[in-house]
Amino acid sequence: MRAGLSWGVRPMADSNAVEGLIQGLRRLPGVGVKSASRMAFHLLQHDRNGARALAAALTHACDAVRHCERCHTFTEAEVCSTCLDPRRDPSRLCVVETPADQSAVERTGAYKGLYFVLMGKLNPLDGIGPRDIGLGKLFERAGDGMVEEVILATNFTAEGEATAHVISEGLRARGLRITRLARGVPVGSELEYVDLGTIAHALVDRR
Repeated sequence: MRAGLSWGVRPMADSNAVEGLIQGLRRLPGVGVKSASRMAFHLLQHDRNGARALAAALTHACDAVRHCERCHTFTEAEVCSTCLDPRRDPSRLCVVETPADQSAVERTGAYKGLYFVLMGKLNPLDGIGPRDIGLGKLFERAGDGMVEEVILATNFTAEGEATAHVISEGLRARGLRITRLARGVPVGSELEYVDLGTIAHALVDRR
């Protein structure tokens, strides 16, 4: 083995452009150095047309996509198609953390109300407070005279639970019905393989 080299050292590409691409891909969630390198080299070696199409799509999305003025989700118009859909039930408002969470609820086909997307969750340790996730705008929306029930569909993490609690306390005085997504045993699962916290919540939320 040559002096100055050691096993396990990643060879660096002799190009600032390649390294810049790798660092750009690393910004994606769950993508580390190795995965970013594989993607970068694949695009450059095997699919340059795909790389150009990806770059164009990203540029277009960054320029065209904005927040809906009513629910704060992603849209290219001032108001998204969901908020404009006359078939939706305006008396129910489902509060989610992200557009991805909204999409997950929509895919179930079980909810026909409207949404408010927080674009985050309360996290004092990271300096994210009520103003950073638009709670004022949510309270204003929920008090529009049409909303009767607010469904809190934030995630079941410590931050998500804290966010749901703050929202619940802020809306309860307005006379609205506040509900929270139920937690329980997944359909098709066997109890011996379900974590104890899920079983405990399923018992508490039994019906």
